[in-house]
Amino acid sequence: MTDTLLALSTENCRIAPLTADDARALAAITDETVTSQIHFLPTPFTESDARALIAGSGGGDVFHAVRDVRGADLNGVIGVHRRVGQDYEVGYWFAARARGRGIATEAVRAVVEALAASRPGCAIVAECRPDNVRSRALLRRVGFVSTGLAGRRPGRMLLMWRAAPLDRIDVC
Repeated sequence: MTDTLLALSTENCRIAPLTADDARALAAITDETVTSQIHFLPTPFTESDARALIAGSGGGDVFHAVRDVRGADLNGVIGVHRRVGQDYEVGYWFAARARGRGIATEAVRAVVEALAASRPGCAIVAECRPDNVRSRALLRRVGFVSTGLAGRRPGRMLLMWRAAPLDRIDVC
């Protein structure tokens, strides 16, 4: 697997790299609730901004479209960002209409598991604001745990993915 996740399917999602044809839909789902949380996205996020983000996707920063298996609507975006060595960072945003339905958890889990399977031994991290309760909960459901370290971006904490949750007790 290259730095691009070619295509993934889950029970409810189709995941593949964004293309130029996605620019209008990407701009439509990237409102102020998203841009206020993601430092590299301008407010307002225009179709021109979307085209630039998509054009720059590839190599070490790949942005993936998350669509419903039954339709072409863009529900969200998952970024996979190569860091130093074998480390990768994942980040995401989802349309307001898609939030709270389990779509993000399902899609992020699929991307993280595919990334881990294709690169044995790699570290997968995410950064999250401590006050972003919903995102922290999503990351925990997927298998991320706090490292206790600050993230690279101001006000963010660093989380690391573990193949199995650390709080599971198999023996009593």
